[in-house]
Amino acid sequence: MTKSILLVGVGGQGTILASKLLTTGLMEAGFDVKMSEIHGMSQRGGSVSSQVRYGEKVESPVIELGGADILVSFEKMEALRYLNYLKPDGKVVVNDYEIYSMPILSGKADYPENAFEILQSKAKTIVINGAKVAEALGNSKVMNVILLGTIIKAMGLEDINWDKILRDNIKPKLVELNLKALKVGMNLL
Repeated sequence: MTKSILLVGVGGQGTILASKLLTTGLMEAGFDVKMSEIHGMSQRGGSVSSQVRYGEKVESPVIELGGADILVSFEKMEALRYLNYLKPDGKVVVNDYEIYSMPILSGKADYPENAFEILQSKAKTIVINGAKVAEALGNSKVMNVILLGTIIKAMGLEDINWDKILRDNIKPKLVELNLKALKVGMNLL
């Protein structure tokens, strides 16, 4: 059975790196894995999404509307933007973090004040404060690996050798910090 994970965020949050680490781990565990990325205007704070599908045999990297088992959002508004991709019984993990996009900064759109209430009314939603947790670890840039840890836990992927995946794919001087971030993320669920 194929599982589908949708990671969404804003350019610069590390969404793509998290999805690449996830994909690498799944492949090393023997799954057939397909991944697709949409960068949008990622360099300018635009929407970024990454779709990871894995199982015994995966035909397509694309998650259809209503097809994601889990939606992991690095930013609150992005969770709302992609909510229609979630299965009726799917889970949302949303980071309590706001980045204002150009339409909001220019006054052409409003940031939704009640994002969590909307999400919780439509799906099983877990809210975490990845930025606060990352800062407690000493580096705000590990927020993406904290969120990766929540995916691993939510999808039951703890048996994969994530220490090896991080050691093989992260700069050596940042490995220990990222290993801590991953464990903390896994313990948030």
